Amino acid sequence: MDSELTLMAVHAHPDDEVMGTGGVLAKYTQEGIRTVLVTCTNGEQGDGPGGVKPGEPGHDDAAVAEQRLAELRESVAHLGIDHLELLGYRDSGMVGWEGNGHADAFANVPVETAAARLAALMERYRPQVIVTYDENGNYGHPDHIQAHRIAVAAAEMTGIPDKLYYIAVPRERIQRMFEFLQESGMAPEDFEIPDDFGTPEELITSVVEVSPYVESKMKALRAHASQGENIPVLQMSPEAQHQAFAHEFFIRKTSRVATPDQEDDLFAGLR
Repeated sequence: MDSELTLMAVHAHPDDEVMGTGGVLAKYTQEGIRTVLVTCTNGEQGDGPGGVKPGEPGHDDAAVAEQRLAELRESVAHLGIDHLELLGYRDSGMVGWEGNGHADAFANVPVETAAARLAALMERYRPQVIVTYDENGNYGHPDHIQAHRIAVAAAEMTGIPDKLYYIAVPRERIQRMFEFLQESGMAPEDFEIPDDFGTPEELITSVVEVSPYVESKMKALRAHASQGENIPVLQMSPEAQHQAFAHEFFIRKTSRVATPDQEDDLFAGLR
């Protein structure tokens, strides 16, 4: 049995790896912990050249997928991730998009089918720590919800992970960040974040400082250049980027080892 300390992050699309987990992936790699990124879809429903959207003239699903996977590999290199595993499912698109109905869309794959493939990767890498989205996929994206479902199912199926975490978007900090952006003229004054967006901070169990890896995260984000229009943090000042990226937040859903109520290390209790 492979007992090497291992972190596995289960994400839906190319570029999802950066925002909420790029820092921990870079940090733990630097600390000698093996890092594994599982990306479930090829990102076909992303923007094409010039920002063309799915369904518009000039959008080629296969070409978009090829571009996004190339960008993903560059991002992985910036973050130093040890292993990239691609499940290769079709991007379902956002809620209400035509792509939701595609027979091969990731969200339409039986959970047990996709979970079995992920379980095989868990058997191979034996991760003590799994990180994925919460039950709502953090913001309701069908592929994020499906990634959550298969990660939980595979963890239960194999019994391998000691700890399972959900990525958290801290509600109060997001509000403060948005106010800062408005005051700096980098966000519309008349736009408001819904009051229920994000995770109440009292539910967050784990806050990991990743400030030494902010620049690595920014390089990884810039690697996803084809989707730049959808990544507003790229337009922020360096100060705002550092404020946004210096910490990553998680809810510890399960743990088989003793851990403090509030922790600053996803491997607390394991080393």
